[in-house]
Amino acid sequence: MTKPMTAFVFLFALLSMTGGVLAEELKLGFVDTAYLLKKAPQADAARKKLEKEFAPRENKILDMQKSLKKIEDTMAKNAVVMSDSARKRNEREVLSLQRDIKRAKEEFNEDLNLRRNDELGKLQKIVFDAIVRIAKKDNYDLILGDSVLFANKRVNVTERVLQQLKDDHSSPGVNSATEQK
Repeated sequence: MTKPMTAFVFLFALLSMTGGVLAEELKLGFVDTAYLLKKAPQADAARKKLEKEFAPRENKILDMQKSLKKIEDTMAKNAVVMSDSARKRNEREVLSLQRDIKRAKEEFNEDLNLRRNDELGKLQKIVFDAIVRIAKKDNYDLILGDSVLFANKRVNVTERVLQQLKDDHSSPGVNSATEQK
């Protein structure tokens, strides 16, 4: 069963079980979590933190690529006058540098993905906590998230959650993506 269908079945079951309780208004809400993960100040802080953390390694790889290009250009320019031993030495140096660059890129990408996933997990927890606080504060009975096929603007509380995240980010003592770790 797909997620949207599961959400619909869950909502239908919830509504049908309430029976006589429907005299009370059921307060529903919807949150666009993808939007929050892009717009929350904690997300921006996490992105900047990762950029700062990985910039030195990225610059090192770029420097290695520049060195490789310089050697290749020199070889191409001097190919006619270069001795056989010098050409072989330069070819070995090029191959060695190409392997080093490939290895450095793979390690960089693996480490970056691990850290990005770590920061995303922290951010998801912060967003979830903000949603729960708003739900409790405003007495929502149900807040739906991803896999909603339609949500009227009346029930969309995404902007309220975003404002809560902004308030949390600017308030000292409240957890944020940058304060964790």
